[in-house]
Amino acid sequence: MALPRALWRRHLPLGLLALFAVVVLAGCAGENYPQSTLHPKGDFAELVDAVFMKTVWWATAIFILVEAALLYAIFKFRGKPDDPEPKQVHGSTVVEIIWTVIPAAVLAFVAVPTVQTIFKTAEIPASSPDGQKPLTVEVIGHQWWWEFRYPELGIITANEMHVPVGRTVDIRMKTVDVLHSFWIPQLAGKRDLFPNRETRLWFTAKEAGEYPGACAEFCGLQHGKMLFYVMADTPADFDAWVARRMQDSVTVVPMAAAIPSDTVGPAADATGLMDTLTVSPMAQAAMDPRVAEGEKLFLTKACAGCHSLKAVGGPPVMVGPNLGGIGARRMIAAGWMRNTDENLKHWLQNPQEVKEGVLMAGYTLSDAEAEALVAYLRTKQ
Repeated sequence: MALPRALWRRHLPLGLLALFAVVVLAGCAGENYPQSTLHPKGDFAELVDAVFMKTVWWATAIFILVEAALLYAIFKFRGKPDDPEPKQVHGSTVVEIIWTVIPAAVLAFVAVPTVQTIFKTAEIPASSPDGQKPLTVEVIGHQWWWEFRYPELGIITANEMHVPVGRTVDIRMKTVDVLHSFWIPQLAGKRDLFPNRETRLWFTAKEAGEYPGACAEFCGLQHGKMLFYVMADTPADFDAWVARRMQDSVTVVPMAAAIPSDTVGPAADATGLMDTLTVSPMAQAAMDPRVAEGEKLFLTKACAGCHSLKAVGGPPVMVGPNLGGIGARRMIAAGWMRNTDENLKHWLQNPQEVKEGVLMAGYTLSDAEAEALVAYLRTKQ
């Protein structure tokens, strides 16, 4: 038994090192980490990634050279028991010049592409890769949610920014309260937001998908829950989203409900959440009585005092996020919770439990009232 135990002890450090290497390499699997900057999906992010990778390869080469020289010196000049005391060296001008010039040269090599990238990313492109004019999106930071305005389209929305793939987005940012920092790891770098001062950023999404973003500047109690999503759509899907936002006054209900006679026509469910029909307001209560009750509650429970359900033509300034299309959004509570009926009900009944300190407070909802509001908001596709 002594021999296997000795082998086990001898190979244990090597086995632990191999296990550590496997764990480290597993952490590099980008598909499981959508907020990783190592897997850029936009041109701005690719510029930053190129600088990063150049620095990594240069650092790797320097590491190999330095470690090789160190190992050579260790084995070439290792001491022996009968060696005399080495000659004492108190300084060498040549050596000091060498170890000053080499780091300076390395910094210069890193600085050149870095400065070039700074200037490239600071200049807003005059046109998109597809030849179109960049799409302007105004970003306004609030404690603790994001407002997105499309001045060319007249659309106001919140916490989900829809952009077309292949078209450059010109982002113009500011905040109405404290400092925030806008960050979409896979699409662009960070930009701070200031009151009464516009900050610019741009990017072009190269692949359709959902890209999470966050506030990267501590902004108060719920800073960690101030999230958002950039929904990069194909041009056709983006046009469909714009068309839906232009019709936010139209109510959409599930086909599973009974279809009354005043149905005005079919409409495709572009969200993929359910098969739907577009119906007149009169049909709402006939299909689900909770929808009409939820609409009444929305108006009488002070919801309408802080939120608008119209992405187009609503009040230009509201206390809370615009809820146009809330029924089809991926997340609620500024990207903190999945947009399910259960989570939406919990958010409506217990906003301070979910995000302590938010302005949404001061009233209570019974289970029936909350379910009616959920049914009504779910029609806002």
